[in-house]
Amino acid sequence: MRRVLTVLSALLIVVATMGAGWPTGHGDNLRSGNATSASAFKKFTAGFSRGLDGSVYGSPILTAHSVVVATENNTVYALDPTTGAVRWSRHLRSPISDTSVLACSGNISPTGITGTPVFDPVTGRVFVVTITYSASLGVVHELWGLDADSGVVELSKRVEVPGTDPKAEQQRAALAVDRGNVYIAFGGLAGDCGNYKGAVLAIKANGAAGGRAYVVPTPREGAIWAAGGPVVAPNGNLFVAVGNGESQTSYDYSDSVTEINPSMSRVDFFAPSSWANDNANDLDLGSMTPAYTSIGYILQAGKSGNGYTARSGHLGGIGGQTYSAPLCRAFGVSAVTGATVYMPCTNGVTRVQVQSNGRFTTLWTASGIPGSPIVGPGAVYSLSGTKLYALSGGTGAVLGSIDVGSTTRFATPMLVGKKIYVGTTSGIVAANVA
Repeated sequence: MRRVLTVLSALLIVVATMGAGWPTGHGDNLRSGNATSASAFKKFTAGFSRGLDGSVYGSPILTAHSVVVATENNTVYALDPTTGAVRWSRHLRSPISDTSVLACSGNISPTGITGTPVFDPVTGRVFVVTITYSASLGVVHELWGLDADSGVVELSKRVEVPGTDPKAEQQRAALAVDRGNVYIAFGGLAGDCGNYKGAVLAIKANGAAGGRAYVVPTPREGAIWAAGGPVVAPNGNLFVAVGNGESQTSYDYSDSVTEINPSMSRVDFFAPSSWANDNANDLDLGSMTPAYTSIGYILQAGKSGNGYTARSGHLGGIGGQTYSAPLCRAFGVSAVTGATVYMPCTNGVTRVQVQSNGRFTTLWTASGIPGSPIVGPGAVYSLSGTKLYALSGGTGAVLGSIDVGSTTRFATPMLVGKKIYVGTTSGIVAANVA
């Protein structure tokens, strides 16, 4: 009976946290970026600014009590959501400052925790992945589970992609937790060098032995690197965008939207009929997290400028999209409300409406504001340069802006209550929206 009550309590915490909080990248496992319970936008005013010990590449998240953010110095911080006061911090490993030990130097230096953390209310842990180097072990990726209230380390485990070279792998995508698994996606470094392959690992959140991996069956490359991380559907299956692979002759399941079950087996995929040319010219779908709509379609774009819809449950294989048309080059993660998708297009956030037959239409583009958007009552929020913008969901017009300092390319805000939080190259900034 006690075990039943414990499980029920944990499930109630899950429901409460997922409904009103922001426990994972882009708010929920569908990566919707939709903060329905936040305050309606009125105007921006300054909140707090907290300097940390390194750049923040991942998004802030919210546990039951604290804002959690991780730095490229391999440090995790828990902050008071109102004041930004540090409740605890945990420095886990030294980052890699001499990037010559990597297969190629990449574009992050020093490099430590890059992917967005995730909070698991069942175990009460915050999970992050670090990268470090030692002369005896070489480059090492590790999964850490920290007690969300104290920062005490409760789990640490080496996590590497089977059959690859750790010094060529990068963990950039947001982590996910679902049904007792921590999901970790891997890709390569900027430069696409060395023996890497895209992969998703499933590790038990409670620390139990075992673990499974889906490794893209390509000779090389096929990164799963889009910053939004795996999309976890209601049935527990994962949808990931896979980047260009090495093959240009036999199809290697790269340049795709791939569906994976919790056992880490591929169950479905969609790839453009142009996959070979995409692979040859770096025009793949891997740069944007799949946009999972409420009407059964996934909207996907990438580096080529074309957009595709594929039906969840029957993605269609090679050339099997429901609809395709020129759309935009997209990097990052979209915000999704029902069948409306606000896309991170390189020319500016773009509102796209997906119709019941799978066709889509573009309604507006906020020129020059390309950051991965989120949406709340009364506004769509996106970053450009040193500014955070509030946009009209109906027209894309700028409703307000505020300076937040220098941010990284794939930075995306977190919106909870009356505050919006942004990781920066020097720490974290919060602004009031109401």
